[in-house]
Amino acid sequence: MSLRPSRYSLLGRVPSKLDAELIEELVRSSGVRIERIVSAGHRSEEGFWYDQEEHEWVVVLQGRARLRYEEGDETHELDVGDAALIPAHVRHRVEWTDPDTPTVWLAVFWLEAGVEAL
Repeated sequence: MSLRPSRYSLLGRVPSKLDAELIEELVRSSGVRIERIVSAGHRSEEGFWYDQEEHEWVVVLQGRARLRYEEGDETHELDVGDAALIPAHVRHRVEWTDPDTPTVWLAVFWLEAGVEAL
């Protein structure tokens, strides 16, 4: 399969009400996956922690959110333009997303080791 130029509005077609988070895969290759995620007041279920095989870099494009990391019971508030790097197997959860404005995330996942944040 060959790549073709394409255009996609990351802030277009954002539903204002959702029963569940909207996850759209935008790009996938052997080493990387890029998703657009839309949350409308969604959060991780009580007691649930993500424990992913992949590294994740996520940025908030619209809205607000709060991530919680199990180790140290540490939280990070994310506003528009804020990003977080979550290494593989760092247990985390989405503690809160803005219930009044849809939160649009861009998430990049990859498996390769040896990555450093700038």
